[in-house]
Amino acid sequence: MIKANPPTLFSLLLSALLSFLGENAAAAADAPLLHALFQDHAVVQRDAPIRVWGRAQAGDRVSVTLDGSSASGRADRKGNWEVLLPAHAAGGPYLLTATAASGAKQRADDVLFGDVWLCSGQSNMELPVERTLDARSEILNATHETIRLFVVPQGGSATPLETFAKPTQWQKSTPQSVREFSAACYYFARELQKSVDVPMGLIASAWGGARIQPWISPAALRSTGEFGRETDVLAAYAKDRIAGAKRWGDIWQAWWRSRPNVPAGDAPWNAAHGGDGWRDAPPQLGWYQKWGVADLADFVGTIWYRTNVKLSARQAAQDATLAIGNVDEVDQTFVNGQGVGSSYIDTGNGYPLGRGLLHAGDNLIAVSILNTYMDGGLIGPPEKMLLRLGDGSSVPLDGAWQYRKVSKEYGDPPRAPWETAGGISTLSNGMIEPLGHYGLRGMLWYQGESNTGDPDGYRRLLRLLRSDWRARFGKDLPMLIVQLANFGAAPTKPGESNWARLRDVQREVAADDAHSGLAVTIDIGDRYDIHPANKQELGRRLARLARRVVYGARDLAPSGPLPMAAKRDTDAVVVSFGEVTDGLVAYGADGPVGFELCGAQPGSCRYAIAEIRGDDVLLRAANAGDAARVRYGWADSPVVTLFDGAGLPAGPFELTIPYSAAKK
Repeated sequence: MIKANPPTLFSLLLSALLSFLGENAAAAADAPLLHALFQDHAVVQRDAPIRVWGRAQAGDRVSVTLDGSSASGRADRKGNWEVLLPAHAAGGPYLLTATAASGAKQRADDVLFGDVWLCSGQSNMELPVERTLDARSEILNATHETIRLFVVPQGGSATPLETFAKPTQWQKSTPQSVREFSAACYYFARELQKSVDVPMGLIASAWGGARIQPWISPAALRSTGEFGRETDVLAAYAKDRIAGAKRWGDIWQAWWRSRPNVPAGDAPWNAAHGGDGWRDAPPQLGWYQKWGVADLADFVGTIWYRTNVKLSARQAAQDATLAIGNVDEVDQTFVNGQGVGSSYIDTGNGYPLGRGLLHAGDNLIAVSILNTYMDGGLIGPPEKMLLRLGDGSSVPLDGAWQYRKVSKEYGDPPRAPWETAGGISTLSNGMIEPLGHYGLRGMLWYQGESNTGDPDGYRRLLRLLRSDWRARFGKDLPMLIVQLANFGAAPTKPGESNWARLRDVQREVAADDAHSGLAVTIDIGDRYDIHPANKQELGRRLARLARRVVYGARDLAPSGPLPMAAKRDTDAVVVSFGEVTDGLVAYGADGPVGFELCGAQPGSCRYAIAEIRGDDVLLRAANAGDAARVRYGWADSPVVTLFDGAGLPAGPFELTIPYSAAKK
């Protein structure tokens, strides 16, 4: 018998390469030829070169045609291809076809050229038409042939995705499709079409409760020098969940030890050093506000939970997954002192545990729950709280639970980088990256409620988001920002407000860029509901803003009176306004309500008596001679009455009175 020669290193490498190319070619062949954005009823951006892309067999040549224009390109070794078609005026419908030399074909019918808008943010952008004012009538009259809707499926990712997490499609505006579509986005386009008569393509990519950080790409965040640690952890987590979770757990524990007044050695995740203040929790757990414990009834903040699970040596030696059920809102979970996972609301299939973490006897499970709004806690249910072992068996977490309330002076804990709504880059990876470089006319941004804890940090992040998305979708792409609406109890005296500070940050960021604008909503919120239902008026204001910022209607004020400057006038202070339509107006009184004059120090603000004089407002107060700042609408839910003749409100602001003009 003749013995075969052993394979050479070259032949092994060649075999591996051919296998790799074959697998990628097969995957590309199974995928649609066109990217999921290019489907029936799509709207592509008019008056700009049209980028079309998709997947094919490696090396395959793909030809694309659209209304008489054509282009071709070759798929790379991973199967990705892309072509560029010439610009086209508004119109349609047209047929888009893609044909591969290998024989694969795909077509998209009823394609329109028009203006495409990306509508993004958190729950107020996500809020559907069916939850707005007069929803029944709005839905019944929602048939618009040239308004097209596209919903990006919700899904976060630790790594950038090429396509969407779930199937989705373009839809015509109909009563059926509009019902659950973003109300702010839809009402904006419907109003805008009254003056800009072109097809409108609306891409809704929003996630309720999301901070701004998840919407920004890892590269952009890393460039600031502030998020290097988090981006490193996210990259590690993408490769190895267990290693990434442990690394983040170490960072989280370091944060805890850095808190003010933390007793030396206090480590709630450690059985031997758990600290004081633990109390027995009810067996059913659930929302802690419902336990009947007086000091928890209205508590919003962080609570620790802990229990022990007893294992045999055989059980402890197996692979295991910890399931703690649902949480409200954010957990940071430790097993025997090691971080094993963190989630927002839904903990999914549980947290994998590395071998060697468990041991025979008692194993301590400690869970920190952050709740920032209404009811919260470790919800369960009990049947979903267990330790699943590698042999298919499970051990329920049915032992006694204890809890420990955390002082608010500790502040909110850091959020895991992979957390969908509160981490970093997860929504950029999962809900923006799949959009590729699709042509846009502009972007609408309604977000900020989840970042009110750090208004100054939001200033940097909002500018970073704008530049990050412009790097993807086009230089100087217009950005229309919705200022946070009023929410909460009306003030009875001047005070500090992070909501007001963040609104002022939004005003500053919009004002520092010629291609950005601000829609003021301080008069159309709901003090009892963080999700105001009057999205129709918001749509009108956004459309007006777009006409000015995007379409060049210079004779149209963008969004009500804008504060320009403050100066001293003997014993008073004068605030001048610009972009005033038909004069300033005070509702319900001789002068506008909502102004404050403040000294340089916190706590020095006093309500001012205001008088309209043309496009100026004259302010008087007992502290006017020492005033260094002017504030307006400075509360979570301020009472404000300054408008212009067009019925548009002046938005909240703070202005510095120039030092040279201050009384010495």
